[in-house]
Amino acid sequence: MLSLQSPTSARWLAQVDAALDDVIIDHAHCEKKAAGVAMNLLFSYVDHVDLARAMTEIVNEELDHFRLVLDVLERRGIPFRKLTPSSYGARLHELIRKGEPNRAVDRLLVAGLIEARSCERFATLADHVADEELAAFYRSLFESEARHHSTYVRLACGFQREADVFRRLHELAAAEAEILDRGDPFARMHS
Repeated sequence: MLSLQSPTSARWLAQVDAALDDVIIDHAHCEKKAAGVAMNLLFSYVDHVDLARAMTEIVNEELDHFRLVLDVLERRGIPFRKLTPSSYGARLHELIRKGEPNRAVDRLLVAGLIEARSCERFATLADHVADEELAAFYRSLFESEARHHSTYVRLACGFQREADVFRRLHELAAAEAEILDRGDPFARMHS
């Protein structure tokens, strides 16, 4: 369902255990970035009405998630602040091909893979953290992230043949697994 080729590692869970506050702060930044990605896609492909409508919904939902994470931070007395981002998103974006329609397909599929990984991470966190409120919060986000992944993949099929899109999705998912395997030295949602 999620197109991922690797599960979350024990290394990441150890990072979470050592710096959960940073992971929550980074989660807020990820929601904000996800809204920005959807907005950029809306502006880039405004003549694709199905995409424009879907991106409008995703922007609104991601901004709502951003607000919810800010609420979690506030309840826990954790100040929201800038963090050095993980290299995950930048590494994935380096894989986006130039020239349309390949660029559109890759932008949508990269966004979809990030959503898929977030979905998988939320499920992992819900099962891993001892804090029941936080576990319930992560469970509540699972469905929308999975839906976003499916939406991005479906929209990519509007730019190229489905077989070509799924072949490219498989290639990008393999690269995504390698990127995560390299990881980052600090705890982030996608480190």
